[in-house]
Amino acid sequence: MPCLNLSTNVSLEGVDTSSILSEASSTVAKLIGKPEAYVMIVLKGSVPMAFGGTEQPAAYGELVSIGGLNSDVNKKLSGAIANILESKLSVPKSRFYLKFYDTKGSNLGWNGSTF
Repeated sequence: MPCLNLSTNVSLEGVDTSSILSEASSTVAKLIGKPEAYVMIVLKGSVPMAFGGTEQPAAYGELVSIGGLNSDVNKKLSGAIANILESKLSVPKSRFYLKFYDTKGSNLGWNGSTF
């Protein structure tokens, strides 16, 4: 049940968000080793955001997963998602943070229950 929540100060107006969602979804599934059917991607644009004292393009993300995360996977995910944001939204890799949460199934609700 990986969920990647991305926020950026870049406007998404006129942007092909479907390609961002699709690429992020397949990347997360592949790198974490979970079925893509359970991957959720949330993308929010035009979020007021400053990084390093400026409002130049920047992004912040949080990825929650039940297992599948470790230092090697996290490093690969950070690089892959940074590449997507840089190529699709012109957010420099140096202006993106990604926080990882490895949680227990009992801490996440789905289908009217928990995992």
